[in-house]
Amino acid sequence: MSHSNSQLFALGRASFEAARRIEILPPGHPAAGLHGHSFQLTLQQHGTWEAERLAQHLATAVAPLNYSELNQHLAIPSDGALLRHLSSTLPPPAAAQLRLRSAPDQGVEQWADGSRHAWHRYRFEAAHRLPNVPPDHPCGRMHGHSFGVTLYLRLSNDDPHALAAAALDRHWSTLHARLHHTCLNQLAGLTNPTSELLSHWLWQQLRPQLPALSRVSVRETATAGCDYDGEHFRIWKERTFESALALPQQGLGLHGHSYRIRLHLTSPLDELLGWTVDYGDVKRLFQPLYQQIDHHRLDQLPQLPQADTPHLADWLRQRLAPALPQLHRIELWETSCYGVLLEW
Repeated sequence: MSHSNSQLFALGRASFEAARRIEILPPGHPAAGLHGHSFQLTLQQHGTWEAERLAQHLATAVAPLNYSELNQHLAIPSDGALLRHLSSTLPPPAAAQLRLRSAPDQGVEQWADGSRHAWHRYRFEAAHRLPNVPPDHPCGRMHGHSFGVTLYLRLSNDDPHALAAAALDRHWSTLHARLHHTCLNQLAGLTNPTSELLSHWLWQQLRPQLPALSRVSVRETATAGCDYDGEHFRIWKERTFESALALPQQGLGLHGHSYRIRLHLTSPLDELLGWTVDYGDVKRLFQPLYQQIDHHRLDQLPQLPQADTPHLADWLRQRLAPALPQLHRIELWETSCYGVLLEW
């Protein structure tokens, strides 16, 4: 990579099917009896990997668990224990970060510092408007969203994920009653309900009762959201593009992918507007580059030495960062199972 302070990570995913029972849960809890999941493991690994090699790397880790009863491998196969087990059995080098999804709306992550965090995703339907934007801004008009909220709870070594999820469910149920089918502007403390200020408001409501709360993520639309950890706001904007390429250096002729790109940005909060960066500005500033890559051949882009995903991510960084100085990370998936993360 051409940027001296950048770090490149390979991203990979693998799935496996397994049954389990978590017998330490209270009687009658649905997870206490034998049941099954379609698990998905996501790995973030330092350096560059070929897609096939990374797939084999992950397949080696999950193969012993696929179509098995997890209690035969672990005494208490909670999400947290299962992720710790997978982390210990992954072939070297060790992953920088791991994410295990056990159901569409729940799972656990292992962050770069080794800490583990249970997560659970919730939804509510609400209206809002942003009162401080310019008169012609579309978000100044009353409108609505199907909001998504993901709550992260730091786990200690002996915390079963199912108990952490139950704690999140209990505290969220009270908030859901206040948020669902309402106008957010009418709630105390939310007169300007941007994604950033909504995530901060949720943190303030939940953290006193949940001291292990480690992150609140608000998804305002299918392609935009904000993460807040009690100190920093980080927003993201996502798009897809359809492109062709040839990789003669790797012996690959003309082929193509449906790519997914997520731009991550962070900056101090604008106290008047209540956001770090306008999602609309991110989309507008990205649009000229988007028009160069969508429905085009990537190997014909100017000054792109090789059209593989790592080089494409750096090519995009070089052209986007001057226009978007708040940009600090590009996540680029060429398939649902392989991608790269470039951060600086």
